[in-house]
Amino acid sequence: MEGTENQDNDRRDEVFSKSVRAGKRTYFFDVKSTKGDDYYLTVTESKRRFSGENGKFFYEKHKLFLYKEDFGKFTEGLQEAINKVKELKLAQGEEIVEKTASDYTDIDFDDLGGK
Repeated sequence: MEGTENQDNDRRDEVFSKSVRAGKRTYFFDVKSTKGDDYYLTVTESKRRFSGENGKFFYEKHKLFLYKEDFGKFTEGLQEAINKVKELKLAQGEEIVEKTASDYTDIDFDDLGGK
C-alpha cells in the first residue's frame, strides 16, 4: 500500500500554513516536518504575472527555507532591516503607518447603490 504511505508522509510534512495577502503579492508561511520529526519554515512569495507569449496568467514563486537553528539570527536581521527602513523614512519626514490585518472589511452601504 505505497499510496497510503505517501499520503501519510504528505500529511505529516504539512504542519501549519498561513497566507498573507499584501497588495499584488501573497506570502505563504508553511511549517513542515522532516522524517525525523524536526521542523522548518518555508516562506513563499507568489505574484501573479501575465505571459505575453501565450496570453495567459501564471504565478511566479520564490521560496525561502528557514531552519530552526537560524530562527533567532534571521529574526534579528529582519527586525534590524525593518527598523532601518522606518528610521530612513522618518528622516525623510514620512510618517510610518502600520496596518493591522482584519478579517472584515468596512462596508458603506451607500457605496452599494442603496438609498
